[in-house]
Amino acid sequence: MKTYYKLAKPDGFDFYTGKTINYREGIGKTILCPNGDKTKGICSSGVIHASADINDAVKYAKLPFSAYIIQGKPVVADKDKCGFLKIEVISEIIDIDSACGWNYTEAINPINPLKIKPKKVTKNDIELLKKWASVRDSVRASVGASVGDSVGDSVRASVRASVGDSVWDSVGDSVGDSVWASVWDSVWAYLSSYFDLQEWKYVGHKKGENPYQPCIDLWNKGLVPSFDGKLWRLHGKEGKILWEGEVNADSK
Repeated sequence: MKTYYKLAKPDGFDFYTGKTINYREGIGKTILCPNGDKTKGICSSGVIHASADINDAVKYAKLPFSAYIIQGKPVVADKDKCGFLKIEVISEIIDIDSACGWNYTEAINPINPLKIKPKKVTKNDIELLKKWASVRDSVRASVGASVGDSVGDSVRASVRASVGDSVWDSVGDSVGDSVWASVWDSVWAYLSSYFDLQEWKYVGHKKGENPYQPCIDLWNKGLVPSFDGKLWRLHGKEGKILWEGEVNADSK
């Protein structure tokens, strides 16, 4: 019988049926859908949902989650999920990073650069900023198109809730709303670090190279870039401006 992937809350309980199904406690058992009714359709509580591809299941889950391999006979389906009246829970997936093919572990515990105490801004940091300035215009469309279809909004929402909003609040308080877009571009660049892709859409780069790595490197050092249309800045702990100036992204 074909296997499928079922995602649930970290404690094993179903996301949508509340404290009615615990998949961790159901390993090795057959589980029936409470009030099962296939006539309600795929997008209903009348079936248990699972997907043939784990990242299709991620689209409908929230981070963090627990993951299970299940078997069953679908009674309804659409392009990325199936509905079951009963399933058998085969096992729990422990290494979710490998199963998903991206860095789930960091996604549920993302780095907040403004909690890192950076060293003095160096020439190398300015060079990274220059490289970032040359590619940032493509980052949102590129990351969204390259990985958005595979994981949906769940990973992006997790990063936004965990660090994105707090980073923006700190930087915005420091320099104002004019840098809003550039700060969120940095968040998108950091998000791209979770995925090891050979090709990123809408931007030129060497195969297997992340074109947004300069911003990721700054982020991991505790530096967040911002741009108000004229001046670039590097922000450190709590949004403090550590460097500002003009950056010619086309210069060598």
